[in-house]
Parts: sequence; structure tokens; C-alpha cells
Amino acid sequence: MSELTRRTLLAGIAAASAAVKASAANPPSWRPKLGILGKYTPANLAFAKEEGFTSMGFWAQGGDTLSPKKVNDEMLHNVRAAVEQSGIYLSVVGSTNNHIAPDPAVRKRENDHFKGVIEIAGKLGAPYVGTASGIHRGKTLKEQSAEVVKVYEAEYFPLCEKYKVRILWEPWPEGPNIATGPQGYDALFSAFGNSPYVGLQYDPSHLVRQFMDPIQTARDYADKIYDVHLKDTEIEWHILRKVGIHPFDDADWWRYRIPGNGSIDWPAFFTVLEERGYKGAMNIEHEDDLYGAMPPGDDFTEDYKNGFRIGHRYLRQYVPA
Repeated sequence: MSELTRRTLLAGIAAASAAVKASAANPPSWRPKLGILGKYTPANLAFAKEEGFTSMGFWAQGGDTLSPKKVNDEMLHNVRAAVEQSGIYLSVVGSTNNHIAPDPAVRKRENDHFKGVIEIAGKLGAPYVGTASGIHRGKTLKEQSAEVVKVYEAEYFPLCEKYKVRILWEPWPEGPNIATGPQGYDALFSAFGNSPYVGLQYDPSHLVRQFMDPIQTARDYADKIYDVHLKDTEIEWHILRKVGIHPFDDADWWRYRIPGNGSIDWPAFFTVLEERGYKGAMNIEHEDDLYGAMPPGDDFTEDYKNGFRIGHRYLRQYVPA
């Protein structure tokens, strides 16, 4: 090796070492938005602002205030103006649909609804739509993934391109969903390739009750996570050890909790996001029955608000304001 080549090699190694040290000394800044999920109403939006939350996610299911069958352009204009005036970041509009329902009439109804939700998200300025992937029971995972791709590309992606919206999957195992964990993620992302229109709405609570590792899964798919649901799961071991995971009387051996009241290792979870410099929204999804879940009407009840408040206080230990 010539002296010139040796010097060039050593200089390159030194530069690479310096870059690694600089990266370690200056990790990606972590300034996520901390918020809540709920139906849109002026009162719910005002509550989020008053409590110091910085983001919200809205629902657009069939009976919600933002259902495609209930809204018009004037209403959406007013909602967008209210959100912008509040200073709250609208991260996502959610609707759970079976995009590949076997019955053609049901599939069309589901597809038409979801196309309306994408349009609503676009007109409100939300970058994401949260949903389940769709499911067709009886088909293989590969066959279902291919059908999901076919439907999304034909029905949804033209609207995603028009409105600059990405579709995110939440790992809800009871839903019309194959995106419930790593096996489904791998099948779907492999089928979609490098599509810019799909990603994950990560909710660690669903992995806990499937006895999957929510921390390692977050680490493995961190580059696919664009929105986060903050919800905990409590495994009621005193019940589970007696009845197993398939009890004859349908006894509940797990339940959703406000973050901090279940079994998720939140410091470890947030460390994964912080290391990756995650800057998106993290919204508390309140389904804790001990704090008034779920509200009987559109506006949050006082019991329900208290759940959000308790979660907020806990999470501020780990999430910068």
C-alpha cells in the first residue's frame, strides 16, 4: 500500500469516527406532540387546549360528527378554522373499515365511506387517516395482502395523492385487520413495496394483550411509525392463571388502562422513539372503564376528562412539553 493510499484510508477512518462521535453527542431532537383522541366538538377541542395538549385525532366513523354522510364543505371549513385558531395540531382522522370485505355490496359501502374519510382528512389538513388493513377470512395472509394492495391502489391512492394523506394501520386484533403485529406488517409492507401512502399508527397496548413485545416491535418498525396511540393494557394475572386465554364464560383477563396504569414499559418505549427523533403526534386513546369510558355523547364527560388528565400528568415525566 502506498503512503498516499495509507494516508487517505486513515483520514477516512478518522472522519467516520468523528461523525459517529458527533452523532452520539448530538442525537436527533425529540419534540413530539402530546394529545388526545376523540370526536370533534368545540367543547372537546377547547378541553384539549385548556389542558395543555398539543395535538388531537378525530374519529369519522359512521355515527360520528365527522362522518362522511354528515359533513359538507362549509362545516369542514369551519372545523378547520376552529382547529387552526386553537393552535392544536390535527394529526389524524380515524375510521375502521373492512376494505376487502368478501361481500361486494359491503365492500363498496366500506370503500365509499373510507374514500370520504380521506377527503375529510385532506380538507381538514390532517396528514394521516387511521384504520385497520382489511381482512378476508379463509384466505392466506399472502392472498389477503395482495387483495389489500389491489383495493388501495384502485380506490384510495388517487385520493391520497390528491389530498396528501397517508393511510396508517392500527394493530387492533378484533378489527377487520391483518396488520396486528410483525407477521402482518411484513406481509403488507412486502406487498406494497415502497409505497408512500401506507404506514403504522402504532398502539403498543394491542401488542401486549397478544403477548407480543411492543418495545422490540416499535424498534423494528420505527421507520414506519407516523402516528402513535398512547394506551396501556393491564393483564389481570389472577384471572388469567385460573381461566386461560380462552375462558368458557368469556371472563375478561385483560383491560385497557390509562398510560401508567398497565404493564407497558413506557420509558423503554419512549426511548425507542426518542432515539429515532420521532416528531409526530402521540395521542392518548382513552378506553379505561375506571375513568368513565366511553362517553355516552359527543362531548367528554368529567369522569372521562379526568382519565386524560391523569394520563397527561404521568406522560409528562417522559415527553418534553
